[in-house]
Amino acid sequence: MVAHRYRVVDVFTERPLEGNALAVFPDGAGLDDASMQKIARELNLSETTFVAPPTRADCVGRVRIFTPARELPFAGHPTVGTAWVLLDEGMVPGSRDRFALEEGVGAVAIRLETGSRPLIWLTTPPIQEGRRFDPALCALALGLDARDLLDVMPQLLDAGNPTLLVALRDRATVDRAWLDLAGLRSLKVAGDEPFCVFAFAPTPDGAYSRMFAPEYGIPEDPASGSSTGPLAAFMMRHGLVSSAAGTRFVSEQGTTMGRRSILYVEIHGDRGVKGIDVGGHVTPVAHATLTL
Repeated sequence: MVAHRYRVVDVFTERPLEGNALAVFPDGAGLDDASMQKIARELNLSETTFVAPPTRADCVGRVRIFTPARELPFAGHPTVGTAWVLLDEGMVPGSRDRFALEEGVGAVAIRLETGSRPLIWLTTPPIQEGRRFDPALCALALGLDARDLLDVMPQLLDAGNPTLLVALRDRATVDRAWLDLAGLRSLKVAGDEPFCVFAFAPTPDGAYSRMFAPEYGIPEDPASGSSTGPLAAFMMRHGLVSSAAGTRFVSEQGTTMGRRSILYVEIHGDRGVKGIDVGGHVTPVAHATLTL
């Protein structure tokens, strides 16, 4: 029997038992792919990460990210949470303010904004555009009426985790939305890879959001950092938020689930041409050991 130590942290929150919970195995080098997937299924959190020595000289560690159903090349709350754990465990050599993590999409840049509670930022990988969707079909899949959607064509955007963005009229409409596997299948066409559906409404502070990912084994996700960069790009394109350089806004997510999460977004360059950063706070909640 071998004991594997792990940490549990709540990401995108300053309060324990809110935000999005993450399990991080700081020494995952001895685990094979099948074991990592089984552990993620056993813990049944949105994601579990396993850290191994990097294969790239510009990264401090290689991070494998698993949902209960599959491995992801990139995800936001696992990146932010794992970065915090590595910092807390003293596993970031040299400068602690800026470093990179090796993930399936390549090197993901991390920066630390110090303060009374450090804010950890990731730089969103390049965003790829996908197909547009029929608004009426999206409304039906979400259990809504077509009039509940803003006059904005829903679209699939991908920063390592394909996300269908659907703009709704207000917070109450977002709270009424729901997507199960049958609803998701009604949106898919032959050849589609798995994707999540991100329903949101613009607010004075940014956005009020929910994300559904039944194909990933996640009925609803409390906080989706990998979808928030695409959200910012989508909102800027359609005039739903300022596109000026230096703009900061927030996406509130997970509130309906009782896991309120606050994701910060910062725009670099006009319309984010110099990058879109997503950041948040991390709150530690548990040290644990899993024995196999």
